[in-house]
Amino acid sequence: MAIILLPAAALADKPVFNLEIREHLFSPSELRIPANTKIKLLVHNLDRTPEEFESYELNREKVILGGHKAVIFIGPLPPGDYPFFGEFNPKSAQGKIISE
Repeated sequence: MAIILLPAAALADKPVFNLEIREHLFSPSELRIPANTKIKLLVHNLDRTPEEFESYELNREKVILGGHKAVIFIGPLPPGDYPFFGEFNPKSAQGKIISE
């Protein structure tokens, strides 16, 4: 079994963006990120119940338990809009990532 160690600088150079889930809503509901850049998205679920960050366009799906955080790596993305939603509350928990 091979173990690959990356220097800390290689992991730290990705821009970090924060997203909160509160009362079954994503905040901010629109998140602008730089195009053609891999980013680190920190999702903090402030609700007591779990929520799932899901996006068909981003090919991402992650359950975040109530009161917990999750890390989701996204990109690099060409310019455009990438909608996401909360699987457990799809009518209220909606948003989009805008790559520009």
